[in-house]
Amino acid sequence: MQSVAPAEGDLSTPDGFTRWVEPHWQAMARLAARYSPDAEDILQDALVVAWRKRDQFDPSRGSARNWLLAITADQRRKAWRRLTRVRFAAAELIPAQPDTTPSLDAAIDLRRALHRLPSREALAIDLHYYLGLGVADVAAVMRCPEGTVKSLLSRARARLRTILGKDYR
Repeated sequence: MQSVAPAEGDLSTPDGFTRWVEPHWQAMARLAARYSPDAEDILQDALVVAWRKRDQFDPSRGSARNWLLAITADQRRKAWRRLTRVRFAAAELIPAQPDTTPSLDAAIDLRRALHRLPSREALAIDLHYYLGLGVADVAAVMRCPEGTVKSLLSRARARLRTILGKDYR
């Protein structure tokens, strides 16, 4: 297995690894920041995992960007699960308060609607529409066939239409 991408540096050194990750950092940060107040923690965890598994990267199987985004998505999913467990535990201790914050614009409504999607559909939406990845790259990041990505995106759009109603069509 080849762990050195010729134009990107030697992955066995911290400096080489940094140069290799740097072109993909913005995409990783944008993915980590979607829905999460813990984006910095997610990025740090993703970098640790990528460093530990760097010898498993095989450029013949896909791009560095997709490999790093897959790790970031996985760390985001784990962070979301931890946060959900904490929220459910806190909800049992604290009585529910009515949400008095009015929805001020469509972006807030869309963000709330995206939170209601199943995690795989939300990830497909994030990768395709917010990070601008094509279906093939989304499939590589999510480690699934392109047809599955198309189905996920289609179901997500249908759910969003239902959640948001006809005012957002």
